[in-house]
Amino acid sequence: GWGEAVAAAAAALQAGGLVAVPTDTVYGVACLAQDSAAVRSIYSLKGRNGAKPLAICLGDVERLYRYCRVNVPDELLRDLLPGPVTLVLERSEELNKDLNPFTSLVGVRIPDHPFMRDLARACSGPLALTSANISSQGSTLTVLEFQDLWPHLSLVIDGGPIGDMQSPECRLGSTVVDLSVSGKFSIIRPGCALTPTVEILKKKYGLVPESS
Repeated sequence: GWGEAVAAAAAALQAGGLVAVPTDTVYGVACLAQDSAAVRSIYSLKGRNGAKPLAICLGDVERLYRYCRVNVPDELLRDLLPGPVTLVLERSEELNKDLNPFTSLVGVRIPDHPFMRDLARACSGPLALTSANISSQGSTLTVLEFQDLWPHLSLVIDGGPIGDMQSPECRLGSTVVDLSVSGKFSIIRPGCALTPTVEILKKKYGLVPESS
């Protein structure tokens, strides 16, 4: 059942493995963010450009303060998280120096998916999370769509199909928004939740788009 799946996935992660997981947007591959060898494994699995950052995934907003320097109201965080949004903030000293060593920022995900939140809570530190696909290929909404990755994974958690398989919008992934500059925001990736996210940032909190 559910508890056994969470425990098995947490054990695989603690052992340094890569685990495929369902999220609220697309399927992902997770490892422990504080495990440098596992982080390197994710890059090699995906054939990912080493200069492209990985997001971290947490189970609760409270834990975000340990790994990030937050310069927006707590209420803003809770209006967007959990949800299909990645918030980019200044990273704290707590985060593994080998994770995205080329940037002082980090993207944070709290997926609105009960399995992912339970798994993140079951692990001691943050998870590093990326989409379950080879870099430059499309996002995946079922486990069969990334079966070429299975041999390289410690565990694949099948949460069934995610979203509407026919809708191209379902494959856009999370909306990525940079909140690292006080009073401003900039959209790094429009993703699947752009309109509601921008509305909250502008109308409720008065943030202004950073001119690119």
